[in-house]
Amino acid sequence: MPATVATSDLDVDVVVIGAGPAGETAAGRCADAGLAVAIVERELVGGECSYWGCIPSKTLIRPGDIVAAARRAPGAAEAVTGNVDAAAAFAQRDYMTNNWNDAGQLGWLDDKGIVFVRGTARLAGERVVEVETAEGGKQRLTARRAVVLATGTTPLMPPIDGLADVRPWNNRTITAAKQVPRRLLVLGGGAVGTEMTQACRRLGSEEVTIVDGAPRLLSREEPFVGEEVRAAFEAEGIRVHTGVRANAVRREGDGPVVATLSDGRQLTADEILVAVGRRPATTRVGLETVGLTPGEHVQVDARMRATGVPGDWLYAIGDCNGRALLTHMGKYHGRVVGDVIAGRDVGAGATDVVPRVTFTDPQVCAVGMTEADAVAAGLQIRCVTYGTGNVAGAYVQGNGITGTSKLVVDTQRRVVIGATFTGPGIQELLHSATVAIVGRVDLADLWHAVPSFPTVSEVWLRLLEAYGL
Repeated sequence: MPATVATSDLDVDVVVIGAGPAGETAAGRCADAGLAVAIVERELVGGECSYWGCIPSKTLIRPGDIVAAARRAPGAAEAVTGNVDAAAAFAQRDYMTNNWNDAGQLGWLDDKGIVFVRGTARLAGERVVEVETAEGGKQRLTARRAVVLATGTTPLMPPIDGLADVRPWNNRTITAAKQVPRRLLVLGGGAVGTEMTQACRRLGSEEVTIVDGAPRLLSREEPFVGEEVRAAFEAEGIRVHTGVRANAVRREGDGPVVATLSDGRQLTADEILVAVGRRPATTRVGLETVGLTPGEHVQVDARMRATGVPGDWLYAIGDCNGRALLTHMGKYHGRVVGDVIAGRDVGAGATDVVPRVTFTDPQVCAVGMTEADAVAAGLQIRCVTYGTGNVAGAYVQGNGITGTSKLVVDTQRRVVIGATFTGPGIQELLHSATVAIVGRVDLADLWHAVPSFPTVSEVWLRLLEAYGL
């Protein structure tokens, strides 16, 4: 079903710029409240996450995870007689992205009664958006209530000598690849870098090397996280270099990439993936017309209203506001904005409690503050840890399952303010921690939340016992 498409100038209640997960959610929430909504997107409706981020990357990660899990379970391990079928994994990726076709998403917009404009949007003053359409025409959209920026981010390319000339890969290149390179060099030890490092190794890359300038991988998480992921990588034959950076790279013709590190070492690979961060896609959206600085994150208040813009009509959600560069948080921002624009009560506004999962093996699941965050905030805390693999629920899943679970507790309020879990396949363990933190559940009440046996969630009981309850 084709979406309703605007072909002339239009007045609506709300204009949303960007049809990724955040923008779609905001548009849908406003439409459900009876508001007239138009949404503008220059690429694919569904955005980065659907076509070049979460969905294709996790689809490519999944086969390797299943094989690794089977190899840990006696009886199943004997059935694993081959390697991951990379071609089949890529075919499933193509299916999950609908071969980079957004027809299904357009049907969703139509079902909601949202007007769709394919083109590049720019603010042109208060409540006015000008669009250069995909057909080369011009369109003017006027919002009676609000304009919502949901423009996301783009990959950051660091100023490394020669990098621009070696045809570097970014998250889009690697998640849309038709085959894995025989030798891959990854710059950046964050979520994208670590996930795709292991995925490519398990999909058949013979040599994979990851380089990060921080002292450890996933350096924004608890220190044990990077240590455990590094150990797992090295056990799979992945080379890990931390505390060093690439100073220069070169490639002659179609030959290999040669990178020179800050310590003088040289690394050779067939392809180089750059995953060192993201920058806000706000350079060409007309921020200067409303007194904001192009190219920077749009600062917002708890209701996602852009600060410094009078009239409370401009909102910024998802990655472009810089609060949390994660799909689920962008969608949450979209729900908050939809309710604010529709006049619903949203209480104190958006939460800063951010759940995050890095889909490596071991997985890294965290929410709220790390110990370092809490110390920097001047809070009185106590931390407890327990082995994720030291509960019956882990034992029954197989042999050699390890990991660490940690709680950061505010001792004055007796509530959990941060939690981190590492281990294979534990992502579903995280939401209980999110509920405990957002709900400010007293430790004494948590003690009465009985975990089922034998599940890995029993680690909650062991953590509370370690605390002294």
